[in-house]
Parts: sequence; C-alpha cells; structure tokens
Amino acid sequence: MQQENPTQQEQKSGETDNEHTSEIMPSLEEMLKQSELLAQEHHDAWLRAKAEADNIRKRAQHDVANAHKYAVDGFASELLAVKDSLEAALTSDAPSIENLKSGVELTLKQLSAAFDKYNLAEINPLGEKFDPHKHQAISMVEADGESNTVVAVLQKGYQLHDRVVRPALVTVAKAKNS
Repeated sequence: MQQENPTQQEQKSGETDNEHTSEIMPSLEEMLKQSELLAQEHHDAWLRAKAEADNIRKRAQHDVANAHKYAVDGFASELLAVKDSLEAALTSDAPSIENLKSGVELTLKQLSAAFDKYNLAEINPLGEKFDPHKHQAISMVEADGESNTVVAVLQKGYQLHDRVVRPALVTVAKAKNS
C-alpha cells in the first residue's frame, strides 16, 4: 500500500472542504439571481401599490366631482313639488281669489318645508341690533329707538346652515340730532 504524503492529504481534504463549502454556501451567481428575483418581486409590488393609489385618487376625484355636480339634488326634488303646485294653480279654469290665495299659501308652506329640511333659514332682523355679517344697510333714519337697530326690513335675508346666502336689506336707526 502506498502511503500518501501530507501535502497530498491536504490537497484532498481541501477539495472535500471546498465541495462541502460550496454545498452549504450558494455561489455568487445564485445569490445574484435570488437578489434579482427578490428585487423584481418588490418592484412588481411597488407598481401594483402605485397603480392602486392612482386608482383611489381617480375614484376620489370622480366622487368629489359628482358631489359638487349633484349637491342640490335633494333640494331640487323638493322644489319640484312647489313648481308643480304653482303650475296647477295657473292651469285652473276658473280660479276664485280665495282658491288662488289658499293655493299660494299651501305652495308657500311647501317651499318653507323644503327650506327647513335643508337648513335654509330666513333672516328677518326687525328690531335687532345691526350685524354687518348678516345685514346690508340701505339707509339710516333718525329714530326714537336705540342707535344701530334695524327699524325696517326691505328684503329678508337667508342663510344656509351658518353661511349667509343673501344678507337682509335693512334700514338702520341713528341717533336723533338735538
């Protein structure tokens, strides 16, 4: 039997160590392929997330546009009943003054109910302190009452919730010159 010298033994054991190490440790090419696959998966996930975010943004814009476009839909539906009542009053063959008056009163009640339902409130400030946020002074007159008080309402104002849609046109009292 031939005996191996120590150098031959080291070479053989080195080969087996390299083979054993290569089985445990993946090669650089394999690691690169795995990293590229992982990067591609992350890129695909990012693209899907970006597309989903874009779709959500577009849907939200569409919903906001529709909300603006059809914001008065309910109010418009309520006003249709008022219009129908007015048209019915005009198509009557022989309306009497009493019938016309009662019809107009009922129509006004329908309109007031629609205003109430949608929080459109009347501003009728007679006798109140002048408020430039809700009232528009047309003139000032000398009056016995307190200065800056509304003494006449020429046209009622309206506010939707807390926002003034139309200020009340008023005449305001000023102090009398002695």
